[in-house]
Amino acid sequence: MGALRVAWLTAVAMLAFAANSVLARLALSTGGIDALAYSGIRLASGALVLALILWLRGAGAEVLEGGTLARLRGGSWAGAFSLGLYAVSFSIAYGQVAAAPGALILFASVQLSMWAWALWRGERPAALQWLGMLLALAALAYLMAPGLAARPPWQGALLMALAGAAWGAYCLVGRGSLAPLADTAGNFVRCALPGVAMLALGASRLHPSAQGVALALVSGAVASGLGYIVWYGVLPHLSRTHAALVQLTVPVLAAAGGVAFIGEALTARVALASLGVIGGVALALWAAGRRGGAAA
Repeated sequence: MGALRVAWLTAVAMLAFAANSVLARLALSTGGIDALAYSGIRLASGALVLALILWLRGAGAEVLEGGTLARLRGGSWAGAFSLGLYAVSFSIAYGQVAAAPGALILFASVQLSMWAWALWRGERPAALQWLGMLLALAALAYLMAPGLAARPPWQGALLMALAGAAWGAYCLVGRGSLAPLADTAGNFVRCALPGVAMLALGASRLHPSAQGVALALVSGAVASGLGYIVWYGVLPHLSRTHAALVQLTVPVLAAAGGVAFIGEALTARVALASLGVIGGVALALWAAGRRGGAAA
């Protein structure tokens, strides 16, 4: 795959990830759909698209031998639980938190939860890695500090932090997967039936609008299902550090989407916190990459 194609597909994947924040906020802030119904549609439609793509990729004799069914058994229940917890917490949180701070808290929580796991497993970061992590934590503390204007609601922020930790766990469960597409499809398929139950429960509490359903379908089938496929397609062509660094663009893109499509204001507080979180994570990732290169 050429460098230009890798760059273009990477940009598409990052746009898809940021779109999930904008779509969820757009659907849930208007009250047109319940958070559980939104999560259920997202999980079920993502499972359907991923299963269809696996079938298309395995069309022919392999399908007749049960190859597609075997691949849909990829993934794990631990991965599916993490995925489901992420989806539900993410949706409920976006009923309360704006797109920009929500994406920032989500992104920071993913990175910090994975760092915490590495520390628990005995990894010893370099001084610059510690500095980056502390800078990101300080920026989050500033974002949530009481007494300042435009602070995100605590309940929504905690739910978004839980979503980030769940996504971090999902990434750790799937680390080293030899068949990431099949494992992702298997995890989504495991979540499909609970997703249908969530849809039924959410619809019984609030009849979803056509717009809410459409946004959930786009999030599940396109931004999640197809977005993950594009991302897994380019991952082999990116170093681990570069793959982590490009994800720094997601909170920025989500903030821009919130301003452009939802009319949300980008406050100075969110902008400063974003600089701190993204700068701190970038510093830690750069230090880790340099350390890894030196060790090699």
